[in-house]
Amino acid sequence: MASTPSKRPFCHRCTKPHRLCLCSRLKTPPLNNPISITILQHSLEKRHPLNSTRVAQLGFKNLAVVPVTDVNFTARFAVRPVVERSDFDKTRLAGFDNGDGSGDGSSPDQLKKLKCNGVEGGVEATSDPNRSDSVERLDFSGTRLVDYDNGDGFDNGSFVDQLTKHKSSMKKLRCIKLEDGVEAVFDKYRLACSAGELVIDIERTAKPDISWVLNTPFGRVLARNEFRVTKLQRKQLKPSSEELEDFEEFDIVIPPGAALLFPGGKSSFDPKEMDFEVKHLIVLDGTWAKAQRMYHENPWLKLLPHIKLDSEKESLYSEVRHQPKVGCLSTIESIVCALKGLGNDMEGLDDLLDVFESMIIDQRRCKDEKFKDKDMA
Repeated sequence: MASTPSKRPFCHRCTKPHRLCLCSRLKTPPLNNPISITILQHSLEKRHPLNSTRVAQLGFKNLAVVPVTDVNFTARFAVRPVVERSDFDKTRLAGFDNGDGSGDGSSPDQLKKLKCNGVEGGVEATSDPNRSDSVERLDFSGTRLVDYDNGDGFDNGSFVDQLTKHKSSMKKLRCIKLEDGVEAVFDKYRLACSAGELVIDIERTAKPDISWVLNTPFGRVLARNEFRVTKLQRKQLKPSSEELEDFEEFDIVIPPGAALLFPGGKSSFDPKEMDFEVKHLIVLDGTWAKAQRMYHENPWLKLLPHIKLDSEKESLYSEVRHQPKVGCLSTIESIVCALKGLGNDMEGLDDLLDVFESMIIDQRRCKDEKFKDKDMA
């Protein structure tokens, strides 16, 4: 019986084959970067031989990598300020079925397995034109959400005013008078916000724009304080099965002073033009198309200030991986460029680019050897 050829040994740290290990190429210990980094990595990028996040993992001490998958069915995001319990009352969301008979039954069928808090009240904006209890004026009362900088409360109509400005993307905006909170149903996504939690349900191909939330007291709290994001995702149990299950994909805490390294239109700033101290970078790791999809399918990212890199530099990737246009850099190149732009030009940053370049050279050499072997066969 023929023996099965043994697999190539791999380094457990850099995930490269032993003969191409990157670990020994680092000239210094991991950098103690004062601006910490979270990389949201597309699930298909981890094993790519040219993925540059492995260099960032080796080179930075204060760095975390969070795997992210595409939304192929439905997903739910829960966003909550991380504050002491005494800072505001525990509130409950309008519009969700919590499995105990409470709730107004408006939880979407596609996410019926995902339970949230019960209903004690709120203000609801819905696309159902047949509701008889619609009102023109909404009244907020009860729980107050404190804006820690200036003491603003969960004031009357603040969410409704912002919703009304964006109602062009709704089929119809109708309001239900409840006690505390807002719910809005858009095409392919649904948003509910109380004094203590923002919940977003999305379907596949949804591109929610929730940037308007930043103009509300709740949004101001998120912008100035630490907050937690939990993603619940629906997936197939097996590729050929119609049976689905819900699972928690990630649960991460976003610290104060966080910014997203991604060009986001008018809300994007050059690193040198940021009007506040950036203490944490969120970075999307994937091909340009994958990164765009991650951006749209993680709507909470729009709550962060965006940093754009105005670079005319050609990526080191250019010879071995498609670059949509000049200035589209690899993940490690983008991080190094952003840190320098933010005034964190630490000694050793360029050494990380040297390691990345050596990885590119390895790949080119392996590719040439492969074609040479084919020519000789």
